[in-house]
Amino acid sequence: MRLISANVNGVRAAHRRGGLAWIAEQQPDVVALQEVRATDAQLRAVLDDVGMGDWSVAHTEAADAGRAGVAILAPVPLTDVRVGLPGFEQAGRWVQARVGDVTVASTYVHTGEAGSPREEEKLAFLDRIGERMSELVAEKAVLTGDLNICHTALDLRNVKGNVGKSGYLPQEQAHLDRWAAAGWRDVVRADAGAVDGPYTWWSWRGKAFDNDTGWRIDYQWASPALAALATGARVGRAASYAERWSDHAAVVVDYGAG
Repeated sequence: MRLISANVNGVRAAHRRGGLAWIAEQQPDVVALQEVRATDAQLRAVLDDVGMGDWSVAHTEAADAGRAGVAILAPVPLTDVRVGLPGFEQAGRWVQARVGDVTVASTYVHTGEAGSPREEEKLAFLDRIGERMSELVAEKAVLTGDLNICHTALDLRNVKGNVGKSGYLPQEQAHLDRWAAAGWRDVVRADAGAVDGPYTWWSWRGKAFDNDTGWRIDYQWASPALAALATGARVGRAASYAERWSDHAAVVVDYGAG
């Protein structure tokens, strides 16, 4: 199973820049999207354009139109679809579905702002994610998406400039520590080893992309049973600034049969 997870920063804009065509060219078996920011009909339209119009779709929009939105796509039927988490049913930030014998979740965690209600909301959402992951840990399951958290210093180029800021707060990182302690594996980090990056987000502004001044905030966290089947992981970083189709890069992981 090739699973591609991508924050598309607006699926229609990403499609205009070639992003959906790029995803289709990778021949995925499952796609998880974040920041879709589109209606069901608009999402279906871009899928039609890249030959994925007959794929099964589990998609949830935010109550606040034009924001957030997550989706799971597959060429086979999706079963056991669940939308939202307790207290966040209309947020457009969580959808999960079974693809064969694997449960795939796509999430878009809040950006947050240290010391503000926005950060409290982010931490509350992370609590709900942790509860759901506890339910799924014994299955073949994978949490994909934009967590808006750098887990360690290896995941952030400019550590000094971001100490005390949302995205690099100890209380956020503690959630990921708990997932790891429970047996979940950060598949990209396990594959890459103890190296800087590979980053998945860079500002559109300035030379952040050219200088690789990035953040690794997009993940695939696999349960023990599924992590054991991972055969390779990579970040689909664009070859140049001009070829970017989102401010994020896709995360591509191959899982073998088992």
